[in-house]
Amino acid sequence: MTIAQDLKALNKNIQALGKSLDSLLKAVEKDAKAKPTQKVLAKKAPAKKKAVQPTATDKILKIIKGSKTGVDAPTLVKKTGFNQKKVRNILFRTYKQGKIKRLDKGIYTGV
Repeated sequence: MTIAQDLKALNKNIQALGKSLDSLLKAVEKDAKAKPTQKVLAKKAPAKKKAVQPTATDKILKIIKGSKTGVDAPTLVKKTGFNQKKVRNILFRTYKQGKIKRLDKGIYTGV
């Protein structure tokens, strides 16, 4: 083969590739235009939020605030089922935070 024939064959291949690229480009553009409508149709419903479990502190504060005369630690242990150390730690922390106040030694009420 001569150089002229090689160049002609190469030119044919390049033109064929150009046509293939044009058809691929059209397909991509068509797909890009069609995607937004498909996404709207396939949109998921918002996820349901799980119910938040009350914390141990929330449970103890609810009992304390529900009492008019105040509550002591042994009563909280009986009502909640928590151990004494856990109840006393919660009482100490909530007292320091100002969420409860001390009526008398060992008797707490809500603020």
